[in-house]
Amino acid sequence: MTTASSAAVEGRIVASHLTKKYGDATAVDDLSFTVEPGSITGFLGPNGAGKSTTLRMLLGLGSPTSGSSSINGRPYAELTDPLRVVGSVLDPSFHPGRSGRDHLRVYCAAAGLPDARADEVLSLVGLDKAARRKAGGYSLGMRQRLGLATALLGDPQILILDEPANGLDPEGIAWLRRFLRHLAGQGRTILVSSHLLQEVEQTVDRVVIIAKGRLVREGTVAELSGSLERVTLVRGPDLSRLEAELRRAHPRSVERDAQGLRVTGLPTSEVGEVAFATQTVLHELVDDKKDLEYLYFQLTAGQGEYETAPDGHEGHRS
Repeated sequence: MTTASSAAVEGRIVASHLTKKYGDATAVDDLSFTVEPGSITGFLGPNGAGKSTTLRMLLGLGSPTSGSSSINGRPYAELTDPLRVVGSVLDPSFHPGRSGRDHLRVYCAAAGLPDARADEVLSLVGLDKAARRKAGGYSLGMRQRLGLATALLGDPQILILDEPANGLDPEGIAWLRRFLRHLAGQGRTILVSSHLLQEVEQTVDRVVIIAKGRLVREGTVAELSGSLERVTLVRGPDLSRLEAELRRAHPRSVERDAQGLRVTGLPTSEVGEVAFATQTVLHELVDDKKDLEYLYFQLTAGQGEYETAPDGHEGHRS
């Protein structure tokens, strides 16, 4: 539980028991989490989990049915200069006949910023050469960069980004990863929603995973991995003596598959010691580490708009 005093830390985002209902439907259900300054937090969940609704409530674009959220210890609506505190990219939209530079200059004028700031952020996101082109001719990836440039106009302490890598090519995704890490290194707070789990794993410090509007788990990937039972993979030409000894000492810990053994619940070092004691030749002895994608599906299985059957086909949840 986050206390009122800790909630006031500059750059901190706090969601406290957020609930949002639309009639009988509950989009967000008693959701609480904290995003700390100087870090990148991935906000993950299946389609329909309530991610966009939550981000909109954080930014004052929707009112919670109950609960609250704060940025720098205040609701977004109470920030005196929000553009300099929070930059966001939720659903970028631009006048198709206006150039990227002119789009940004409109926002500069509204915020009391000099026109030169438009050129600065265009350069930051790699759009300086396309500054005079009409936004209607931009690719999806270029529109994403322009949205990010808009969010950066006020040089904010906090960035809230919804699917910022959508439409970027591999080079653009790698650039975004480096850019966000650079910003976090400056002490900024970054909350990013994404479905690109492998990319998220390479980018974020922590993850917040939700499903059906409720918090499923939050923490580092290492912390989430530690919450799952450890598995050791063993490969070798003849594992019969090792298997027999493990089954004797630890019943129900061993499974045999086409390639060797899967040993559950024992440290890899202990399995190696048993192999040595039984004079078993090993070709492989490794900890079966789980990546974020595996953890995500383990934690959210069957809780999205679609569910995956054992044959790999998807069906819509009723």
